[in-house]
Amino acid sequence: MLKLLNTLVFLLLFSGAAQAQDGFEGVVCGSNIPNALIGKQMSNEPVAAIEGLHKLLGLKDLGGDEISDRLNTISWLICGSEYMFLVDNRSIVRDVLPVPPHSKSAPEFSGRCRIDGKELPGIIVAVLDGKAGVPVGKDTFLTAVGAWKIDEKLSRFVKTATEGLRCPRSGIITADGGD
Repeated sequence: MLKLLNTLVFLLLFSGAAQAQDGFEGVVCGSNIPNALIGKQMSNEPVAAIEGLHKLLGLKDLGGDEISDRLNTISWLICGSEYMFLVDNRSIVRDVLPVPPHSKSAPEFSGRCRIDGKELPGIIVAVLDGKAGVPVGKDTFLTAVGAWKIDEKLSRFVKTATEGLRCPRSGIITADGGD
């Protein structure tokens, strides 16, 4: 009986270690990726280890940004598409934004924007219109073609109207745009 109990304890401990969770378990290409991630706790494992465990997802860390003392954004390439996570100070994924495709002529932005020359409160994530003919410089403002405000109280991305919304080129966060 003692031998059986020891075997069961060993199996329980071994299976728990083998099923260590990193937040990406249950994510499947072609499924609703945001729903699979929201509420999950992200691992503090090295990024290379997490990427290695999920090669079928084509997982790649694209970097992150501190929004406040209790909220961060982290961008991941998953199944060939980019997703931005809002992660709280307990490493829980609070919301996931499927980031629209972006390029040098439509770069991704994160920061403060303006409407009618007045700075809006809060952080905006946007894809900007950076087509040729717009002067290059840190003080250049570009029109947003898609935008989401980070609601820090609710820890959510909130779709924002783009009419009149202009964001500085200095906040472009991707390698495909900026100065």
